[in-house]
Amino acid sequence: MSAAAARRRKQLAARDKDGDAVAAKLQTLLDGADDEPTAYEGLQLAQSQVRKAVSLTKFDEGATLAYKASLTLLQKKRVSVASQLLHLLVDVLRETHTEPTPTWLDRIAELHAAHEAAVKDLPVNDTETNRLLRLQREFLRKCVSWSADLGTIRFGHPQLLELLGAQSWLVPASEEEDRISIMSDAVQAMALAEKPTQIVAWLKTMDKPTKAELANGHTCPPAPRDALLTRALLLLLAVENIRDASILFRAYMDEIEERTVDELTKSYMKKDDGKAPSHLIFCSMMLLIAQKDTRTGPLFTWLMRSFKRELDLMVAPKPQVVQSYCTKIGKTYFNIQPPPSMLSMMENMMGGGGGGGGMNPAMMQAAMAQMGGM
Repeated sequence: MSAAAARRRKQLAARDKDGDAVAAKLQTLLDGADDEPTAYEGLQLAQSQVRKAVSLTKFDEGATLAYKASLTLLQKKRVSVASQLLHLLVDVLRETHTEPTPTWLDRIAELHAAHEAAVKDLPVNDTETNRLLRLQREFLRKCVSWSADLGTIRFGHPQLLELLGAQSWLVPASEEEDRISIMSDAVQAMALAEKPTQIVAWLKTMDKPTKAELANGHTCPPAPRDALLTRALLLLLAVENIRDASILFRAYMDEIEERTVDELTKSYMKKDDGKAPSHLIFCSMMLLIAQKDTRTGPLFTWLMRSFKRELDLMVAPKPQVVQSYCTKIGKTYFNIQPPPSMLSMMENMMGGGGGGGGMNPAMMQAAMAQMGGM
């Protein structure tokens, strides 16, 4: 063996020894992370080791280390510290073009379950607890975006969308975000996860519409329960999921609505009963005509015109988003073409552009705001 080869072999042996020492120190810190200072020291060392592994193109090693360290910190109830490492994990998965394999999907689900268990021990409605709930929602949004961009499912993997929807529903209102916007995001994610019965379970917990919300010519937004149902059904139709749209509507009528379709229809057609157009009848008719052929296009146009005021009042989170679903439905089922600029933007919002992570609510709202309405 040459002198150079011998020196190289000695250097590699020393590096391996140093690496073993760092790994041992990290494990000691994580095992002793019952207090915040130790947990934070473990976080810093884990972050540096993850980045080091990625820089050496040891992608799986770096991502796996981030997963294991995050899980240990969550099991130690160090939620705030672990949240920082969770975001590093999903950043690494994206940067290294790691595909959303069943193994990684299960790992993310395991991390989320550990996060849920740790948060249960924190004070309810506490400022820090609410911050951690929002951070976890953002982590899951990034996971959905990663699975949409590097996986094979257009809007993201249903398993991750379901986790995102459930987490979003738990997030409380804040100065930056009202409750109806939060619930709308939750319903959107759960609709794309193809879980319509969970949406109905949520709606079942909400208050009935008030007289003011049902009155003809009302200036307040529609009842939140009605608005969320309409939003979910329109989204399902816009992505051509008539099956789950039907399940959603039938379950709502069976488990929540006290009036029959005939009673609702009579009220919808009356001009003098003092009632605003019914969201349920609008949803029912939209569902029916979507299952016909393009010759029912005029009926779709009439329905949209008669219900326009209710759609304009929907602030979940902005009426333009709901209207974009209707535009997509008109194009898909009835060949009603929007202007070219609107069509291009609409397809990007619905995930057709590839790199946006599917149905990102913030991106959709920003794009529609630029359009100045419909």
